[in-house]
Amino acid sequence: MNKSDRIYIAGHRGMVGSAIVRKLEAEGYSHLIKASSAELDLRDQAAVQAFFKKQQPQYVVVAAAKVGGIMANKTYRAEFLYDNLMIQSNLIHAAHLFGVEKLLFLGSSCIYPKLAPQPLKEEFLLSGFLEPTNEPYAIAKIAGIKMCEAYHHQYGSRFISAMPTNLYGPNDNFDLEKSHVLPALLRKFHEAKVNGTDQVVIWGTGSPLREFLHVDDLADACYFLLKHYEDPQFVNVGYGEDLSIRALAEMIGEVVGYEGQLVFDESKPDGTPRKLMDVSKLKSMGWSPRIGLREGIRSVYEGYFMQEVAQRLIR
Repeated sequence: MNKSDRIYIAGHRGMVGSAIVRKLEAEGYSHLIKASSAELDLRDQAAVQAFFKKQQPQYVVVAAAKVGGIMANKTYRAEFLYDNLMIQSNLIHAAHLFGVEKLLFLGSSCIYPKLAPQPLKEEFLLSGFLEPTNEPYAIAKIAGIKMCEAYHHQYGSRFISAMPTNLYGPNDNFDLEKSHVLPALLRKFHEAKVNGTDQVVIWGTGSPLREFLHVDDLADACYFLLKHYEDPQFVNVGYGEDLSIRALAEMIGEVVGYEGQLVFDESKPDGTPRKLMDVSKLKSMGWSPRIGLREGIRSVYEGYFMQEVAQRLIR
């Protein structure tokens, strides 16, 4: 990659896309191509192909997707499947048609079977049943991985895939209905502290184990992969350690400074019992994360959340 290469980041306003933009700009890349959803509907094949014809990107990062937590995945099953299939299919095929030098497709750890052995190795894909609550999203992401592999094998396309673990960071979604567990808890604890609420209710038993990676670490990994990785097999990107939802809630409560009671609503679903990525493949290539979980949560809360979100939540 040269600093003057035309690089299109699909989904540049989202948490992942904006982090990749920050990383590339910090590294001195001067020709980043961006288009908002109002400017380009990625579900529209003709519009996407016209955009590629005009912009002629040399590199493409597919960070655009319809995403959400357990409630959103359960409620909008058809949209999660249709929108994500259309977005990624249009981008991957257009990259092939217009001679993109390299494409990076970003998926999700939910692609793995619900009861897969832990930690999750890349070869466990399609070895069992998916977690029902996010099955449509997972199926779409699996299709994206397989598209990249198929275009590599049939056309020799340099299309690679990376599967991040649970992410958090600036530009996260703090909507309680649509957000993932970490930002949802951050908002719940903040509101409880500000309002003087004596307890915070948390979905599930608190026992599921989850791994979390700061989005800036993911952006750094994406940059590394764009420069050094050529294998059509996808690669896991994670922190390599996990903790229970209960322990996460306690940590967030400490960071926020909330002193009330934690109540676990066991009538609500837990989701997959454990999701820990095996990141030995990426580590063996020379990349490792740098931002610890407590440090990362504190930076998000004291920085982005308090500056950009909190004043809109509490009036």
